[in-house]
Amino acid sequence: MLVLGVESSCDETGVALVEVPQLGTPRLLAHALHTQVQMHADYGGVVPELASRDHIRRVVPLTRAVLRDSQRSLSDVDVVAFTQGPGLAGALLVGAGYAAALATALNKPWMGIHHLEGHLLSPFLSSDPPAFPFVALLVSGGHTQLMHVRDVGDYELLGETVDDAAGEAFDKCAKLLGLPYPGGAALSLLAQDGDLRAFALPRPLLHSGDLDFSFAGLKTAVMNQWRKLGPDPSPQARANLAASAQAAIVEVLVAKSLQALKVTGLQRLVVAGGVGANGPLRAQLNAQAQKRGHRVHYPELSLCSDNGAMIALAGAMRLQRGCVPQAGPGCFEVLPRWPLASSTVVNPSGQEVQP
Repeated sequence: MLVLGVESSCDETGVALVEVPQLGTPRLLAHALHTQVQMHADYGGVVPELASRDHIRRVVPLTRAVLRDSQRSLSDVDVVAFTQGPGLAGALLVGAGYAAALATALNKPWMGIHHLEGHLLSPFLSSDPPAFPFVALLVSGGHTQLMHVRDVGDYELLGETVDDAAGEAFDKCAKLLGLPYPGGAALSLLAQDGDLRAFALPRPLLHSGDLDFSFAGLKTAVMNQWRKLGPDPSPQARANLAASAQAAIVEVLVAKSLQALKVTGLQRLVVAGGVGANGPLRAQLNAQAQKRGHRVHYPELSLCSDNGAMIALAGAMRLQRGCVPQAGPGCFEVLPRWPLASSTVVNPSGQEVQP
């Protein structure tokens, strides 16, 4: 069985083809991705209308590229999976409409996938896939969450951000320092030349006793330090502040992840989402895990950002567990806000089904 996955939740258009065996982990045959970073850079952030229009332009050529690279044809596709939410409503509608039209034309079933579930399961496509159960640290865009993952579709929320997410903190701190969009990657690059102990920045909720996160106060502290440096700070001071900000974010993420493992009694941690590609975060988690006898699993770096492979994979793993996709033509619904911590999944027509 072959699952075609379509991702269009924000500013990346992704299409992928995954093969579903009767037993074992699904296999990625091919994937293609287009990022809109350059288009949105002039505006300092994602412009939803531009994002939606660009998804329309890219999704068909990307599908053709995937079919060419996998040496398959549309007639070989058995199920079409798409990102149903959360995300930008207009962008989600592009992927949902395309998937519904394609599946209807092919007379094949289709299914909606939770964007964060795609990230959470993406390490199963890596060279070191995890095994259930595990704790998942989801650090993707506006989401920072810790989940107890028992199986596909069986997720318990352990803690989440109460304001800014880690990715937002990276981007906002970078913007304060005058770094170009997208700010998170630029801040991490600048931090390589800085002293992470140069500024005593807060670690919000580090000792709160729960598993929630808060990064808005850190952003304010970075802003105050930046103002104290005056109108023309030295390159070294700028790098020091970037390094200090990154160190604060990473320390909180590492500490809360270790606490979640202790609370649940689990030994495996999955880190997924764009911030999961951060080098210092990976290094510190690996070091702490080695001391404590834990295992940490990550998606391949090429699959940390939004992509179609994770959507096709999530669809494939749900099919393996008996989830029934939408058959034939019908209406579809997108869910810009959609809590992941539920054992139910919403099918394309808006009905709740069990995996």
